[in-house]
Amino acid sequence: MSAYLVGHITVKDDELWQDYVAGVQQSLAPFACKVLFRGRLVSVLAGSHGYDLVVVIEFQDQTTLEAWYASASYQALIPLRDQAAYVVLTTYQA
Repeated sequence: MSAYLVGHITVKDDELWQDYVAGVQQSLAPFACKVLFRGRLVSVLAGSHGYDLVVVIEFQDQTTLEAWYASASYQALIPLRDQAAYVVLTTYQA
């Protein structure tokens, strides 16, 4: 069953964010996943939402998604991520 990582993001430092994104792309390579969507918030039609950007990444299953998140290459990026942006990561299955 496919698993999806959804990231909601507000960037604090553009330069650091670009470094983080490049590192994430490298960290994803061994996991045969697919970035489905990256976008910028246009409007909120109902409720409230405090983030400017979103990313959706498809993994073959939840186990693979969690293996990527726990990988040394991604874990090494977390301090940079936290300096660069406010980020909420959630997972979903379909």
